Amino acid sequence: MTQQESDIVNKLWGYCNVLKADGMHYGDYIEQLTYLLFLKMADERGAYVPEKYKWNTLLEHSGTDLLEHYSEMLRELGKQEDVLGDIFSQSNNKFRNPVNLSKLILLINENDWGTLDIDVKGTAYEGLLAKFAADQKGAGQYFTPRELIKSIVKCVDPKHNETIHDPACGTGGFLIGAFEHIFSKLEKENKALSIEEQEFLQKKAISGGEIVWDTRRLCIMNLYLHDIEANIRFGDALEERYGSYDVIVTNPPFGTKSGGSKYTRDDFTVQTSNKQLNFLQHCMSILKIGGRCAMVMPDNVLFEDNDGQKIRKILLENNNLHTILRLPDGVFTPYAAGVKTNVLFFEKTGKRTEEVWIYDMRTNVEKITKTKGLTKNYFKEFEDAHQNRNEETERWKKFTYEDIQKRNFNLDITWIKDKSLGNLDDLPEPEVLIQESIKDIKEVLDNLEKLQKEL
Repeated sequence: MTQQESDIVNKLWGYCNVLKADGMHYGDYIEQLTYLLFLKMADERGAYVPEKYKWNTLLEHSGTDLLEHYSEMLRELGKQEDVLGDIFSQSNNKFRNPVNLSKLILLINENDWGTLDIDVKGTAYEGLLAKFAADQKGAGQYFTPRELIKSIVKCVDPKHNETIHDPACGTGGFLIGAFEHIFSKLEKENKALSIEEQEFLQKKAISGGEIVWDTRRLCIMNLYLHDIEANIRFGDALEERYGSYDVIVTNPPFGTKSGGSKYTRDDFTVQTSNKQLNFLQHCMSILKIGGRCAMVMPDNVLFEDNDGQKIRKILLENNNLHTILRLPDGVFTPYAAGVKTNVLFFEKTGKRTEEVWIYDMRTNVEKITKTKGLTKNYFKEFEDAHQNRNEETERWKKFTYEDIQKRNFNLDITWIKDKSLGNLDDLPEPEVLIQESIKDIKEVLDNLEKLQKEL
């Protein structure tokens, strides 16, 4: 983040001090800031807003009249169509003191947001969301590290004429990453899009789904700040099949469906309550033939027996699962520091996978912490291996379909000796040891069940 971006993030975050006196928590603050920022930017861009509710009308009121006007404005703008309705739908005024609202309006009015570079204001807003996620436990479910997004998108390499989708888009990190990758690559190749191509990319190519209403609003605003007008669908992506796409990049939520019930869809071969297994089935279903997908998945998806085994077999027999990246421990610090995760890269071919390349970026790799985060070129060696895939290295190994079939389609494959396990003074965290023990016990039980059936 540049100094200018950092200054803007700090200034936006500093606005929160204005609202603390009004009893407003971080989520409400960002929500209210989103409304006001959008109105200011819409005014600068000349975008349509009913005359009665344009930005300058906020400057013409004061006291209780301002509170009443602002409340009416939110209600009426929520009834509009397109992005206006998306931003303001179900919006409510959280201010109690008109002085605080007036002060925030004046602070926002000081900046000409339209003249700021897209990268500056976009990164500034993302920085605000990152601060919010760091301050609020649980908010991390909507935040994937920027460097990881960049690396995944670079490997998938979306094009300007392709449809790009994230069924669990959160605040839009993957969608923005894909958009920025496309323009960055065009710039390096000294190519320009036609007006029609640019309109397709900015208004039709990108889409997503989000199950939390307020997070969807933040996503739409985040995309708008990056000059993207995307269709962000509200609801549970796993409830029904919708659309088909050239590229899918996603980090879906982990866990099980509420109440432990199963998703019943005609296009799901396996009925299970496991959300990540269902998201894997969902992505396989909505991906176009020839389409490419990259998704973050926890370790249990690689080794879970029964439903997991069935779905992995389907994945391998109908798609080209060409790459698995074993992510380092703590990559989602501070949100889910103990969760072990991977990135699955596959192409929908209608034919079986012949070989899977696995990059182990976890074993004997220093854990990611708050003080030792992801650096700019953290994933470069993996990216180079992914692109070339000619020869194996210590961390980069190839496994054939037959190799995996012999393992009963277990993809939790390791080959590097874990040095920490041989040093009693340098053992992993207790929660990591517990997770490893549970995994080993499950494998033993699965083998015993198979033996019992055979007997």
